[in-house]
Amino acid sequence: MNADQIIEIFKNKFGSDEARIYAAPGRINLIGEHTDYNGGFVFPGAVTQGIMAAIRANGTNEVRLYAADVDEYGTYMADDPEGPAQRHFRYVYGVGRELMEKGVEVKGFDAVYAGDVPLGAGMSSSAALSCCFAYALTDLFGSLDKFSKMDLAKAGQATEHKYIGVNCGIMDQFASMHGREGSLMRLDCRSGEFRYYPWNPKGYRLMLINSCVKHELVGSPYNDRRRSCEHVAQLAGVETLRDCTWEQLEAIRQQAGEEDYRRARYVLGEADRVQAVCDALERDDYKMVGKQMYLTHKGLSEDYEVSCEELDFLVEEAQKNGVTGARIMGGGFGGCCICLIEEQKYCEFADYIQKAYKARFDTECKIIDVEIGNGARRVR
Repeated sequence: MNADQIIEIFKNKFGSDEARIYAAPGRINLIGEHTDYNGGFVFPGAVTQGIMAAIRANGTNEVRLYAADVDEYGTYMADDPEGPAQRHFRYVYGVGRELMEKGVEVKGFDAVYAGDVPLGAGMSSSAALSCCFAYALTDLFGSLDKFSKMDLAKAGQATEHKYIGVNCGIMDQFASMHGREGSLMRLDCRSGEFRYYPWNPKGYRLMLINSCVKHELVGSPYNDRRRSCEHVAQLAGVETLRDCTWEQLEAIRQQAGEEDYRRARYVLGEADRVQAVCDALERDDYKMVGKQMYLTHKGLSEDYEVSCEELDFLVEEAQKNGVTGARIMGGGFGGCCICLIEEQKYCEFADYIQKAYKARFDTECKIIDVEIGNGARRVR
């Protein structure tokens, strides 16, 4: 949906086309999985898919929202201590409350929003929604000069924690706020420091393959892995695995036990791979980027054990068919495979993998085109 379509819906709902247009993107993560809670680095980029909103202050204390994608209308008072029940409206409400705590005098407004971030693909449509409104409401009722992009990203993260009940890290909101066309970003999850890296893959493209499966596992696999990492860090005498050396890890291997050792081995290896990708991008060496992606998948599958049959199949078929790089993107146990592929092979492989996946699992996978785009912004 483009700005003209959004403003037309706004006019139909609220009787005027006098509204500002804002947008914020979803994201991908090239490399750096399960590193955030280990104090490490992630390597995200904003995508061209995202959330777009038409919004205007209405001179009252009432917020009136229309979510065009789901054809749902809702209202609440800006100073309501409880807020709306609908989950997607709570992102808007929560961001408003967080901005109020930062001193922004958020009042009533009218808004229409819609998006094209594929749901269930791990591209963070929720961060796009919260960042779109964090940017818009600050611009409408406050001053963007008084807040850093990280301030607004943290408002989105706090919304997830306090109003949605998801204890997420900062990567999604960070990428949605800070994205830059032609660049990926290396974020230090411990310090919040980041750096832009050039993304000019001449002759290459990114492809997401959504496996369209999500396995529900008994127990708490993410918590189990986090405990393994914390156990090894404690044995090594460091705060997080970010500070653990290979020598320290080998010295406590027997003490840690084989499973926890393998979990930590993956994390330390991923730290090295993130750095290798940084170096490769500086010299436009996309074959090295692809090599590191395959190594990450191997570690996630064999050492961290967060893959599944469907994702292993997608990565194996990618490697067999000459795809430059492929790996799980996200927490694992389903979701998406991210691929770096030569442009000339893109269409042929997309056609092949959809047929092969259907033949193997009797279900469809979905191809999602990826272009790196800009972060939260005013469109007009």
